[in-house]
Amino acid sequence: MEHKVITHWKGNSQFESDNPSGKTLLIDTSVEDGGYNSGLRPKAMMLSALAGCSGLDVVSILNKMKVDISDFRMDTYGELTEEHPKYYHTVSVEYHFYGDQLNEDKIKKAVDLSIEKYCGVMEMFRRFAKVNTSIHYHNK
Repeated sequence: MEHKVITHWKGNSQFESDNPSGKTLLIDTSVEDGGYNSGLRPKAMMLSALAGCSGLDVVSILNKMKVDISDFRMDTYGELTEEHPKYYHTVSVEYHFYGDQLNEDKIKKAVDLSIEKYCGVMEMFRRFAKVNTSIHYHNK
């Protein structure tokens, strides 16, 4: 399977990029770096892709397990190399689950399945970065 994305320069440091679903997003940089600060930054977008990929897996698995949660959030951090080309050498993904009487065993299983088996973006990141994960339960 092949995905095709078209990214079109909109002037200055701004680009508009499409997605195989037909949705678009803006890519830009800070005003200090010559942009309009109007869009997502490319490296940070990679962290969003990682969280989104794993999050979709986790929610799908939890739904199949009939596990109720009231909220779910992922905090994703990337540490860049000092030298150019700068890339993430270490990435941390914190999974935060909120709810009443959370089923921690099933939640852990869902997260582990995403991390170890299903999330292709996670696997891509492992090719160039150390990936750390943690799960945090917030019972009401």
